[in-house]
Amino acid sequence: MANSRPPAGLTGLALLNNSQYNKSTAFTEDERERFKLRGLLPAAVSSQRLQTELIMENLRRKAYDIERYILLMALQQRNERLFYRVLLEYIEEIMPLVYTPTVGQACREFAHIFRQPRGFYITPTDRGDIFDILDNWPERDVRMIVVTDGERILGLGDLGANGMGIPIGKLALYTAFAGIPPAQCLPVMLDVGTDNQMLREDPLYLGTRQPRLRGADYLALVDEFVAAVQLRYPRALIQFEDFLTPNAYTLLNRYRNKALCFNDDIQGTAAVALAGVFAACRTTGKAFETLKILFLGAGSAATGIGDLVQFALVAAGLTPDQARKRLWFADVDGLLVAGREGLAPHNRPYAHDASPAGVIEAIERIKPQVLIGATGSPGAFGERIIRTMASINERPVIFALSNPTERAECSAEQAYRWSEGRALFASGSPFAPVLMNGKTLKPGQGNNAYIFPGIGLGALACQATRISDEMFLKAAEVLADSVADDDLRQGSLYPPLSQLREVSLKIAAAVAEVAYRQGLAKAADRDIRIETIRAMMYDPVY
Repeated sequence: MANSRPPAGLTGLALLNNSQYNKSTAFTEDERERFKLRGLLPAAVSSQRLQTELIMENLRRKAYDIERYILLMALQQRNERLFYRVLLEYIEEIMPLVYTPTVGQACREFAHIFRQPRGFYITPTDRGDIFDILDNWPERDVRMIVVTDGERILGLGDLGANGMGIPIGKLALYTAFAGIPPAQCLPVMLDVGTDNQMLREDPLYLGTRQPRLRGADYLALVDEFVAAVQLRYPRALIQFEDFLTPNAYTLLNRYRNKALCFNDDIQGTAAVALAGVFAACRTTGKAFETLKILFLGAGSAATGIGDLVQFALVAAGLTPDQARKRLWFADVDGLLVAGREGLAPHNRPYAHDASPAGVIEAIERIKPQVLIGATGSPGAFGERIIRTMASINERPVIFALSNPTERAECSAEQAYRWSEGRALFASGSPFAPVLMNGKTLKPGQGNNAYIFPGIGLGALACQATRISDEMFLKAAEVLADSVADDDLRQGSLYPPLSQLREVSLKIAAAVAEVAYRQGLAKAADRDIRIETIRAMMYDPVY
């Protein structure tokens, strides 16, 4: 719960400048006397509800989403409880501003809209000193860390230190939807340089102006960071975010059995996509274990989904070989097949014995019920692709997961129009409802925010020592079960965003149960129920 009482000695302007305890004009007459605020505020005493409405009035006055983003970040810097109340009460309107799609533009322009430092930066010159400099961070009880090196920000590529907007945004969602107190959250940028020449030549760029650190030196820096976190913050969970595919897999495999960590692009994306597939089966009437799935894109997100789907198919009774044969991948060069040169290790298990084929031919040959896009390539699902899927499926399942919105493989309107309104569509970023054949279809947003807050909350609640694949499978099942029949009738494969906090609670309780069952939990109290976890959560109301 939020601690509304400032610590002893925090008074006057210091209190008004402290984002954790500041209430601004909502300080009562008695509080103004006790905390030496008389004369420092206008006479009127506001309610937090009135402050919330004022923020929304000012927000809606702005002409551009990036301006709204700047306003919200400024609010977070001066009054974090008001920021989180605004986010929770107006989630449908605010979430696209603090995260995708607006966070993509915010990262591209990060140095140009920079106002005040937020988060922690580690550079190659900090080798040997990371444990010591972490002591500069003012909070001692850090529980949740989101870290990136900025090399693959959404579908936008190498943004270097500008990628700090991603950890900041993800942790805002952790607090809003999982109730992790802001003081326990630490955004981290591993600023190891950038290969984006335009950034290095930008006089306003705030990051290290050198080509990216690679190889053994890069791994040594990350090794030191993970070790320093484990010593400095022994109860912290590390979430890896937006690393380039080879590094994403290397780091996940390097630390997953040594530290409390996961990779959201690989595992979080996988769980939210799998949940959408589970939900789609309720509409199509197809048994999950009978599905054939074609992925367009073969990076960390796509193969991460494939790995978890394979895990789920095995849990449903298939052998690993049978499960893999139901999953096919294609990239810009066509179908991934055995014998193709240059396949990455994470792709090889899905390169089947088959002749090469383009995407259209692959769909006609494989006849998949589900098409999942994680390409970062806008328009990758052209009209022929959608129409071909619709020609072989009464209800084709189309996932255009690339972020931000401008990078989506197709829009909701295109998927519906090209399938005569029959597609079951989900995307990574939000799309507006579409009127089709006299019916309003509400496309679901396959946002990782449905998964990672609950995973993190559950792991922290039971003091998990590791994050397992079973936890992500259980999270996907819980999320799919949270989709109401009315949601499905409206075309959505996910529950409304307004239910995110309750969904996170359900996932957290299920994750804790899995952790205890697998012997991965240290908390003595095994009775981790939803209400027990709810009592732990940060409440932004004052």
